[in-house]
Amino acid sequence: MRYYNGPGIKTGTSRMKHVLVTGANRGIGLELCRQLSERGDEVIAVVRRSSPELEQLGCRVESGIDVTHPEDLARLQARLGDLTLDLVISNAGILSNQSLGKIDAAAIEQIMDQFRVNALGPVLLAQALRSRLAKGSTLAIITSRMGSIADNTSGGSYGYRMSKSAVNSAGVSLARDLAGDDVCVLLLHPGYVRTDMTGHSGLIDSDESARGLIERIDQLGMEASGGFYHANGEKLPW
Repeated sequence: MRYYNGPGIKTGTSRMKHVLVTGANRGIGLELCRQLSERGDEVIAVVRRSSPELEQLGCRVESGIDVTHPEDLARLQARLGDLTLDLVISNAGILSNQSLGKIDAAAIEQIMDQFRVNALGPVLLAQALRSRLAKGSTLAIITSRMGSIADNTSGGSYGYRMSKSAVNSAGVSLARDLAGDDVCVLLLHPGYVRTDMTGHSGLIDSDESARGLIERIDQLGMEASGGFYHANGEKLPW
């Protein structure tokens, strides 16, 4: 059960959560699994390929799952048995850079790959797991402020920016479609994080990012569903 204190603010939960995290073998996903496990949640880490670091956490690992393949997601659904989920974190994502004047055939394939993973993947995941989402549960989509049109002051990064704008749009649709199921959908920017994906450039480390993301997920309730938030609590512009 959730307890609320004002619009969109959730002040507590009454039991351990069953949590599923995609893209969990490294970076932000790995750190989310670590912190959620350490606080006592039952974590299911969903990956294409596991990693030694993930295996050391001791959480349940479901490998061989590509979120862009409906048949893989059907296998995941079957593996979950009768488990009900309190939180799904759609974290799997990829990044490549395309600049104007250099968008050739190879770059187009990179752009389409980003759309498949970053934008379509979370929708397919939500579709596959909808029947598993408990009343009062949360679907958190890890997006990026690079998907913000209003915040784009530097241009470039065509595939990544477009894919994140697309998933922001999809997240709002999911919020509307899942409202009747009492499922909160949050679009969360993790910050500029030093990970393999960013070439270890950034402003914060994965542990700080994961901590902020978990705080937002714990805090925000149904009145915030469909909203776009920074891990630090700032509401971001579309």
